[in-house]
Amino acid sequence: MQEFAQWSLDAIREEGGCFSWIEEQRFDWTTTTSQALEQILGGKTIILITDEKRKWFETYLLDFLNSSMMERPLLPIVSIDSIYRHYNNISGGEMIDVVEDMISLAHKDEYFFWYIGRGDDRRADIAKRKDTSYFWIFDEEYLNAFHLKSYDKLLDIKLLQLYRLFNASLNAAMFGEVDVGA
Repeated sequence: MQEFAQWSLDAIREEGGCFSWIEEQRFDWTTTTSQALEQILGGKTIILITDEKRKWFETYLLDFLNSSMMERPLLPIVSIDSIYRHYNNISGGEMIDVVEDMISLAHKDEYFFWYIGRGDDRRADIAKRKDTSYFWIFDEEYLNAFHLKSYDKLLDIKLLQLYRLFNASLNAAMFGEVDVGA
């Protein structure tokens, strides 16, 4: 079984030059993604959160990660908005505590947040409170996160490329082709 870091490097290089930007950030990729994959393989629910500008990408992920064309088990993935429709109206730590308590009760602490968007967006606040969260974060240096720039003209293309690599990584982990353990 191949180590995830080496598998990722090989997968990135197989995609060709258009993925070279990911190769430059592969250490951030492998560290954060291997932790997320471990949680997925452990049966945790993914609670997806995006900033408002990335709502299109949230819909894309929810549609394609469990597509009927995937030949793998379905993933337990939901949007924060499907759990609490009024999530955009949350302000202040006390209300975040209430929502997080509700999620913990419903999922018995067997979940993690996957946040995609600007680091300074208030929709990121709940994910930033949990050490197990997975981040594709923009315009902010955040520990254990994959960093992007919101002003990058190729950002949408890069997000789709990251999805492609994530999906391939997920398949490799689920089918025992790669070791994502520490």
